[in-house]
Amino acid sequence: MQKLGLSQSLQQKLSPQQIQFIKLLQVPTAELEARIEEELEQNPALEEGEEEPYDDQPQMEEEIREDAKTDDELDIKDYLHDDDYTGYKMQGDGDDDEDREMPIPMATTLHEQLMDQLEFLGLEEPQYSIGKQLVGSIEGDGYIRRDLDAIVNDLAFSQGIETTREEVEEVLKKIQTFDPPGIAARNLQECLLLQLERMDNGHDIDVAVAKKIISECFDEFTKKHYSKIQKKLDTEDEDFIRDAIDLIVKLNPKPGSGSGSTLVKNSYIIPDFILTSNNGKLELTLNSRNAPDLRISRSYAEMFKAYDKSDKKDKKLKEAVTFVKHKLDAAKWFIDAIKQRQQTLLKTMKAIVDFQYEFFLEGDETKLKPMILKDIANMIGMDISTVSRVASSKSVQTDFGIYPLKYFFSEGITTDSGEEVSSREVKQIIKEIIDSEDKSKPYSDDKLEKILNQRGYNIARRTVAKYREQLNIPVARLRKEL
Repeated sequence: MQKLGLSQSLQQKLSPQQIQFIKLLQVPTAELEARIEEELEQNPALEEGEEEPYDDQPQMEEEIREDAKTDDELDIKDYLHDDDYTGYKMQGDGDDDEDREMPIPMATTLHEQLMDQLEFLGLEEPQYSIGKQLVGSIEGDGYIRRDLDAIVNDLAFSQGIETTREEVEEVLKKIQTFDPPGIAARNLQECLLLQLERMDNGHDIDVAVAKKIISECFDEFTKKHYSKIQKKLDTEDEDFIRDAIDLIVKLNPKPGSGSGSTLVKNSYIIPDFILTSNNGKLELTLNSRNAPDLRISRSYAEMFKAYDKSDKKDKKLKEAVTFVKHKLDAAKWFIDAIKQRQQTLLKTMKAIVDFQYEFFLEGDETKLKPMILKDIANMIGMDISTVSRVASSKSVQTDFGIYPLKYFFSEGITTDSGEEVSSREVKQIIKEIIDSEDKSKPYSDDKLEKILNQRGYNIARRTVAKYREQLNIPVARLRKEL
C-alpha cells in the first residue's frame, strides 16, 4: 500500500554568479586576459581603460527623483559608485618591466617541426598524404604506436588512398631521418637504434658496440644483466661494455619531449604572484599583467538619464532599459568578481608564505613544513575547496625560481623526537642517499628504510617505495652500473 507524506530537506545550491566566480578563481593569470576579453565582447556595458570624468555626472545623479521610484524603476546610483565609475585599477598593477615578461625557452610543437621537415622532402602524391598521416599518428613522446596496417586502412577509409604496408613503411623510413633523432620509432629499441645510426661514422667503436647491444642484447640491457651481455658478445672486458652503455644511457628515450629538439623559440610564463625579499623582509604582490582597468560604460549610464526624463509607461523603452539593467548588473558583478578574485588569491598566498616563511627566506627544501589544504583554509577562514582551486593552477615567482603552489603542500612524517617534518624533506634525503650510493651495489627499498630509521625518520618500506617512485628513481636493480 502506497502512502503519501511530506518531508523537509535542506539543500545548498550555488547561484550562477557563485559558479562563475569559482571558475574565475581557478583561471591562472596567463589565461585571465582571454577571460576578460570574452566578457568585454559579450557585455557592451563593460569597458576597459581609465575613466575620463565629465561635468554633468553630479547633475545626472541628482536628477533621479527618489520619491518617484518604484521597485521596477532604476537608479543610476546603484551602478555609479566612485570605485566603479572612475575605473577599477586592478591591484598589483605597476610599471615594473620585470613583472611583465619572464622568458623561458620552450620548444615549438612537435607537429609543426615535423610538418616543416616533411615539406622539404618534396614528396608527390600519394607519398605526401601518407607522410601527413604518419606525422599525425606520432604521439607526444615521439613514437608511432599505431600499427602500419591500421594506418593503411585509415588512408583508404578517410582519404580514399589505396596503398600498402610496404609503401607506408618506405615513407616512415624517411620521417625517421627527421629531427629530433629517434622520432617516429615504433618502440624503444628502434628509437635508440635510430639515434645510434645518426652517430655512426664507421670509426667509433663505442657506437658500434652500442648498436650491437641494442640490436642483440636489448632484453639483457633493460634488465641490467651486464654479465649476460658480456657472455653474449663474447668479451670479458668490462670497459668495452661500460663505455658503450654510457653512450646508450645518454640517448633520448622520448624524442618528442623536446629535449632533443634544435628548433626552439621564446615563450613566456606568467606567475600569479611575485615574492621578493627586501632586506630580509618578504614582500608579496599579485601579478596582474593580463588584467586591464575595468569600468562601467558611460554611454550605458547615460541611458538612465534618458529614461528618467522619458515616459515610464512606454513599453518598448522599458524593455530596452531592462536589457540595459541586465548588462549593467553583469558588468558590475564582473568588476566585483575580479576584485574578489584578487583578494582571495592574495589572502591565500599570504597564508602560505606565513606558514612556509623559513623556506621563502632561504629556498632550502628542508625548511618546508608539512602543510595540507586544511591548514591554510583554517588560517584564512575559507573552505578547503576554495584553497584547492587557488592552489591547483597558480604559481609564484621567488628569488629561487618559479614554483607551482601545489609544491608547498605535503604530508608529514614524525621523527623519533616527535617532530613532524615534511615529506619533501624525506624525499630530499632519499635522493641524497641514492645519489651517493655505490652504483655497483645500489640500496634496496628495505635498506633505504633502515637508513632512514637510523636517522630518526619513522617511515615504512612501502612509503619509501612510494616516495622513490614520485622522484622518478628506478628500483635498485635498474640503478646498477658496472
